[in-house]
Amino acid sequence: MSEEDQILMDKLKDVLIDSRYLQVLEHLKKANVDYGKSIMLNTKIPIQEVVDILDYLEKKGLIERVHGATLKNTEAKYKLSSEVHKHHTYYTLTRIGDHLLRRLDERMLIKGYISLLKSDELYLSLVSLADQLNADHALTYAKLTHKPIEEIIPKLEELERMGIMEEAKAKVIKFGERKSKPKKETRTHHKYYGLTRTGEMVVREMKRKGIIGK
Repeated sequence: MSEEDQILMDKLKDVLIDSRYLQVLEHLKKANVDYGKSIMLNTKIPIQEVVDILDYLEKKGLIERVHGATLKNTEAKYKLSSEVHKHHTYYTLTRIGDHLLRRLDERMLIKGYISLLKSDELYLSLVSLADQLNADHALTYAKLTHKPIEEIIPKLEELERMGIMEEAKAKVIKFGERKSKPKKETRTHHKYYGLTRTGEMVVREMKRKGIIGK
């Protein structure tokens, strides 16, 4: 891997720890220049979270503030007037932020997730179990990993923020969907965690590479 590729991969891992980071970056790629409230309206992320995300992405060197008293609508594509005075703090992608999004495709995304998950053995154990169980609650993951539930719940929430796992939405989970349950169906009295579509692709690739067992 070249030095440039390594820098991009490190930046990608910074982004993938929370799927909202990539969501905001992709919005800025479309908007070119935008500010917090407009980002909130377009991404549906609460404003205080947007403020925190912008601060994080700026510190990581992926976005930067736009200077100047006015903006043209060719710069801020979500602005309707031809020119607008800046009453807000506007952000745009930095060169490396733009380069990352231009290079980012499904293959690179999966590679980034694998690199991130490999940094923590418990991540690997949990996604491997999720692949086997389809959907289950934190207590089951805790029992099968022989870890305290107080350690498992934060890890499952981290994987959920990454977009690797998600809460099972169905009120009733059938036996075929939750393989560890002996009954034909069970009411979901707990929060059940299973792999997202992205998570399934990442696990499939990790199996192919022998990172986790088949």
